[in-house]
Parts: sequence; C-alpha cells; structure tokens
Amino acid sequence: MMKLAVVETRLLTREPGALFSLLIPLFILVVFGSSIEPGDTVLLPMALAIAVGMVGLYLLPTTLATYRERGILRRLSATPVRPGNLLVVQLLLQLILAVTACGLLLAVAGTVLGARLPTGVASAALVFLLGTASMFAIGLLIAALAPNGRAANGIGVLLYFPMAYLAGLMQPKDQMPAMVARIGEYTPLGAFGQSLREVWAGGAPSPLLLGVLAAYALVVSLTAAKLFRWE
Repeated sequence: MMKLAVVETRLLTREPGALFSLLIPLFILVVFGSSIEPGDTVLLPMALAIAVGMVGLYLLPTTLATYRERGILRRLSATPVRPGNLLVVQLLLQLILAVTACGLLLAVAGTVLGARLPTGVASAALVFLLGTASMFAIGLLIAALAPNGRAANGIGVLLYFPMAYLAGLMQPKDQMPAMVARIGEYTPLGAFGQSLREVWAGGAPSPLLLGVLAAYALVVSLTAAKLFRWE
C-alpha cells in the first residue's frame, strides 16, 4: 500500500491537471482580490469552491477513467495490490491536493491580500469536508460512467460550468434571477459555496445546506459504487 502511494504521488506531481488545480483558483484570487475590500466575504469562499470543484470534477474522474481505459485496474486485480487499494490511495491523494490548493489560497489571501479569514474554524472544516465529499462523490460517478479518460474530462467540463453558474461562481448571485439563484443553492457546488460564505461572514452554516451536502455525498457515492466498473 505504501509503495503504491509513493508511485501514485509521483505520477500526480507530474500531472498538468494537478498544477492547474493549484494555479487557476490562485490566479482568480490574486487578479480579482487586488480590487476588493479586505473584509469581502465572497471572493475567497468562491476561490475555495472552485479549487475543490476542479479536483473533484476534473482530476479525480479523469485519472480513474484513464486507469480503467488502459487496463491498469484489470491488471491490478490479478496481483496482491487490489484495485480497491488504488481507489483509496487516489481519493487520499486528491484530498491532499484539494487541501493544499485551499491552504495556498488561505495563505495568500491572509498575508498578501489581507482578506478576512473565518473565526469559526470548526464550522469551516465541517463545510470543507462535506463540500469536498460531495464533489468527490460526483467525480466518482463520472468515473463510473465514462468509457475513457477523455470522456470523463468532457463530462466534468459539461457539469462544472452549469454548476458554477448556478452556484454564483461565475456571476454574482444578486445579478441572477431570484429563482435561479435559489435553485443554485441546492446544487452541490451551490450549497458548498453558500455555506462557505456564511462561515466567512461570521455566522453558522445552514443546517439545511449541510444536510444537502451530506445527502449528495452519500447518495451519489453509493450510486457510483454500484455502477463502477474495474474494466
């Protein structure tokens, strides 16, 4: 298991998508953050949601679908290293990547941009875990359904942009039709982004939205497990 983790870590560090997952949210934060008040409670939560969404909807499903396409999962089933071990290692590595991306955003926002950081650390951690779990669950479902890595990447793109729009990550929610903005709050990325904004504003995240995130994480991951094919 440890050798597998070392090998997968090396492969991940060479993956261009991993670098993009770190740099694109950071670029958005720096470019737009220079013109926003330090007390802003929208931009940093938005950048965090974008970072997690990119890992969950792009990198994770593309990697797993590519492994299946190349027969790696099938070959692993005939060795002591079971395909399930690879899945666990990948989930852990992708989680570490998401945490690293968010940690980098927080560090730059707090030190360079003077952005407001949340005081409710426990609430922020809970929202992050549930939001990441829901994004990863969707990524696993994409990997389960996609015939190959290219298709997984395309499906991730097709899902990401509508979800990002509904979540208010591409257009301020106050400029969206009220009904669309309301519906967007109950999408996985929308519930995640809204919960982050509530924490950044100094309040407690909505129990309803936390329940929405937990429901997505549970139901979608169970569906993905049922549909996932190793070859």
